Amino acid sequence: MQKETLVKLASEKNNPCVTISLNTHRTRPDNAKDKLLLKNLCREAEDRLLQQFDKRETVNLLKELRSIPEEVDVSRNLESMHIFLSKQTKEIIRSTWPTQQNSVSISDGFVVRPLIKNYNRSEEYLILLVSQSGTRLFSALNDGISEEIKAEGFPFAENPHFLTNKDRASDAKQVDNMIREYLNGIDKSLVRVINETGMRCVVISTQNNYSLLMQVADKPGVYLGHANINYNDTANHTIAAQAWNIVRKHQKEKKTEAITELKEAISQSKVLTDLQEIYKAAIEGRGDLLIIHQDFNQAVKMKDADTFELLSKPDSNGGIDDIGSIIAWEVISRKGRAVYTEQEALKELGHIALKVRY
Repeated sequence: MQKETLVKLASEKNNPCVTISLNTHRTRPDNAKDKLLLKNLCREAEDRLLQQFDKRETVNLLKELRSIPEEVDVSRNLESMHIFLSKQTKEIIRSTWPTQQNSVSISDGFVVRPLIKNYNRSEEYLILLVSQSGTRLFSALNDGISEEIKAEGFPFAENPHFLTNKDRASDAKQVDNMIREYLNGIDKSLVRVINETGMRCVVISTQNNYSLLMQVADKPGVYLGHANINYNDTANHTIAAQAWNIVRKHQKEKKTEAITELKEAISQSKVLTDLQEIYKAAIEGRGDLLIIHQDFNQAVKMKDADTFELLSKPDSNGGIDDIGSIIAWEVISRKGRAVYTEQEALKELGHIALKVRY
């Protein structure tokens, strides 16, 4: 999902805005059940619109809701689906991440929390495959390859620095020097791609080739890690799965670092844990790092522009289903960071905490 789509949906104010989220399945026969679930959720949205609004105001929305179940191709389903519908917007977004619950929200804005979580947990990166037949470079998103990159010399043919002299070929040191020369050229090309894309890279190769690559790398920090190549299986889905395991580990480390950063800011009186204070700081642009437990969900009803009362459940009359998603967007849109985590280390601070800039 592009950040531009998130910006558009999070910024829209319209009454009503309908958000439908549901968990889905990639394969048959389970995805056949998704169609029925989607129909039921669309029907629930219809009923709530008819209860809360004059039918003349929502006639077009009702028409769209009735058509959506027939438009959606369940064979393309991933782990979840999110539908955003208003007088001026119709977006259907599939996600590789499950959603917390199947839900319908009707408010004056869209519930973008699932998209924010998706945006923060999604990772675009590069995969460098160094094999006997040559070296290829791929761009990847989460556990799937997006495309092969054919630029800056990629793909590279097999190592041209072969040794014809049998005596020299038996010298392991000389062989390694030749491989280093080959990998040095690959590294320089890769750095040029990274300078253009801003992505980092996972390497699929032998342990020896990765070790030699690190010895000649101009910027070792651009490499996220390494997985051993299986020469019997270098299919795209195999190397993507290997690389994704490394990226997920890296993401977990970043979350741990974020929690440590937030805890260290406590002594500087820069951490807020009261929900009302967090919201006020976020809309004022003071939010630097927001950390939310992934299961946190709090419905509220706004009293004025910057205060609210907590609700035990969503209120159909002007309530906000999840204030956490609003806060997260306020932080992100003002160049702060929002991290969703399941780590227990956060719980001593509560389910949500904000490090402020000042």
